Amino acid sequence: MSFYKSFKCIAVCAVSASALFASAAVADTITLRGASMFDENHAYTKTLRQFEELVAESYDGDVEFDLRLNGELGDESDFVTFLQQGVAIDYAVMAPSNMAVFSPSIPLMDMPFLFRDLDHWNAALSSGVMAPLEDELLEKADIKIIGYTGGGVRNLASAEPVKDMADLTGHKMRVMGAPIQAQIFSAIQAAPSAIAYNEVYNAIQTGVIAGFENEAASIQNLKFYEVAPNITLTRHAITVRPIVMSGKTFRKLPEELQAAVLQAGAEAGAFGRNLESTEDGLKMQEMIDAGQITVLEFSDRDKLLEMVIPVQDAYATELGATDLLKAIREQ
Repeated sequence: MSFYKSFKCIAVCAVSASALFASAAVADTITLRGASMFDENHAYTKTLRQFEELVAESYDGDVEFDLRLNGELGDESDFVTFLQQGVAIDYAVMAPSNMAVFSPSIPLMDMPFLFRDLDHWNAALSSGVMAPLEDELLEKADIKIIGYTGGGVRNLASAEPVKDMADLTGHKMRVMGAPIQAQIFSAIQAAPSAIAYNEVYNAIQTGVIAGFENEAASIQNLKFYEVAPNITLTRHAITVRPIVMSGKTFRKLPEELQAAVLQAGAEAGAFGRNLESTEDGLKMQEMIDAGQITVLEFSDRDKLLEMVIPVQDAYATELGATDLLKAIREQ
């Protein structure tokens, strides 16, 4: 058994050995456990810290938070399993595509080329239009969305420059695990592969893939620029990152704490959206100024938009979500 698998077993077994609120049975303090793939400087971690502060401020009882950083509890594929099972992790920020294993429709909310710009993205996230997807996630995965953060613009990052359709054709790149991600990037002639996030750096370094797609904050935070210093401005997505809580955890909370969690989730989400959308360009510029990346425009971006619409439409039809896709587009 590998060290990583051994660690996962230890983490899950250790937590499963005691009830979620075993300590609360003998004391007044409730402890909630969170997880982040990143350090304290990343927008997602800052958003979770804001969530914690807001809950503590508005809840009259005693609540403590145990937030594990830097992927200590695995990657997001592990997070979603723990959240669904109600062990090890109570709250986190998640990419919708990483929850597709339990909720097939959820990746629609951050499908590539879905949002026209930041105004459209903000309107969709604040309108309640995502409610059907929230309901499906709770029903099928027992994971509750309590807010929305995100706001980073995702681009291609690659070992060699990708400047036009000729370079993109056959480009071996990592995408997130949801099928729609591979379908979209296959439609624009790339060669997508869904590999684990924590394997991306080595996969580029060893030539298994030639690049991936991500936002500036994560490229900087995890030093992906060391192996993929060429950033191509495809601007194919604006991140939608739900702040989520295990449904099993949420139902066990006192009603007053449930209300505090929902209010804090909404407010922390707004905080995080503003933070990440503001930081996105700054972090990109920091990497440019440090000589860590070279930024290129993609010359055929209008062509990409034409190529993906039939794939988006077919995906929504398959999910029975044609009206939802139309509603999002019309925001």
